[in-house]
Amino acid sequence: MPTPPPFRRRRLGKKLARMRAKARMTLDEAAKALYRTKSTLHRLEKGETLLDVHLAKSMMDLYDQYDAELVDQALRAREPGWWTTFGIENQGYIDVETEATDVRELALLVIPGLLQTTGYMRALFEAHRLPRTKRWLENDIRVRQIRQRRLADPDNPLHLHAIIDEAALRKVVGGPEVMREQRRHLREMAERPNVTIRVLADERGAHASVVGGFTLLGFEDGESPVLFIEHMAGAVHIEEEQGLREARLVFEHLTSQALSPEESIALMERVLAE
Repeated sequence: MPTPPPFRRRRLGKKLARMRAKARMTLDEAAKALYRTKSTLHRLEKGETLLDVHLAKSMMDLYDQYDAELVDQALRAREPGWWTTFGIENQGYIDVETEATDVRELALLVIPGLLQTTGYMRALFEAHRLPRTKRWLENDIRVRQIRQRRLADPDNPLHLHAIIDEAALRKVVGGPEVMREQRRHLREMAERPNVTIRVLADERGAHASVVGGFTLLGFEDGESPVLFIEHMAGAVHIEEEQGLREARLVFEHLTSQALSPEESIALMERVLAE
């Protein structure tokens, strides 16, 4: 499945579509009034093409709706993502997480990327089926470290609720020393007010995680959540309500099956002491 357009463009396109709908205009009517083709306007509303600032102002006039943020959104949608500095192409997740305010992640076999230590992530990257050059490896690590800064950002903190299987705590990645550091770090991160970690403990038996891991990203401005699922051949984005509803139900169900945050911390401490 091809990578969708950058998130900022998609979000801007949805706003344009809402504005047009509120003005009770069809694509044909709006395109004609704006001296654009129907296909051009359609691509703009899908986020497939960039919005010109002058056209943004014309749309506000035509739709008789003033949006103080529209021009700024159009300008920001043109900016390259911060990760491009490191030679990393957007694979459809980083740009969404950058705009998100909360992340709910189900992780079964590995610690979530936002909670990984440098040693742990290095071992994972080195074990990947695609060999990385030294520069590629270091850039991947740096990008993940920058993503993690949001968890400690006093002005714009990212809220993380992670459900991890006990297997991820016990699976040795990078050797015993790396795992001790990783478990210790996980224990410390669990104390942050914007981080919730719940463990699906072995002692509680089977759980409904056969669906595999996934990530739900939420936004503060009323933007619809995005469901991100990685698979062997890439990843998929789901923004349709049915898929989002199913993911929310699964996450809520697993939350009820997992240990409480306090019990999860106690389990982390026991594993760390072993």
